[in-house]
Amino acid sequence: MGHWLQRNIIEPGKLPLLLALTSFVLTFLITRVITRLIRAGKGPFGNVQAGGVHIHHVVPGVVLTIVGGFGAVASDRHGFGSAVCAVLFGMGAGLVLDEFALILHLDDVYWTEEGRKSVEVVVLTAALVGLLLAGFSPFGVNDMSQTELHDRGSVISTVAINFLFALAVLSKGKTRMAIFSVIVPLVGLIGLLRLARPGSPWARRFYGRRPRARARATLRAYRHDRRWAGPRRRLQDWIGGKPDPEPTRALGR
Repeated sequence: MGHWLQRNIIEPGKLPLLLALTSFVLTFLITRVITRLIRAGKGPFGNVQAGGVHIHHVVPGVVLTIVGGFGAVASDRHGFGSAVCAVLFGMGAGLVLDEFALILHLDDVYWTEEGRKSVEVVVLTAALVGLLLAGFSPFGVNDMSQTELHDRGSVISTVAINFLFALAVLSKGKTRMAIFSVIVPLVGLIGLLRLARPGSPWARRFYGRRPRARARATLRAYRHDRRWAGPRRRLQDWIGGKPDPEPTRALGR
């Protein structure tokens, strides 16, 4: 494990990325725990007020993101400063994206159905950064053998080809499948073989004069959403908390 970490994370300069991802996920989880405690009226935590204004945690998140981002640009990726900046950037990004729905709607929708977009964006962001972190890089690694160089080149070529397939899957309106198909080709193959979702660029381009294909795509999307809506909702409730019923929606947290 130590050799793998040295060869694939530290030598290529990916340690800041690992630290940023770790701090990003931990900050999001800790923030969700604290906000749920505030919502339930438990623990020593409370909303931050300044002059009667509720200060959302996206505000310190923006500050940390700016400090960490500019600090990372100005520092060496192998130095101690880059590690500190990566942690600050990850913390800031976690706070900002935890309130992504608030930024999108310009309204306090944290505990509403619209607020679920924040959880979805955080999960997708963590998945994308995790894929970048897991990818083998032939650059920045010293004294590689021909076998190791060939293996890394093969992995990069495979990922590049899979990325093209992922773009096609994305055009079919299958965002999650497109992301994971970059690393798992079988996912992309399944996405390519299945019908596109209604309203996607693929459907508008190729199903315009095929009413049967449009009808099948609509029916399949309906069945898929109905099958997975329950499990997806329970997972989102477990991660981000259950939204308030619309008639009794609380204005603050």
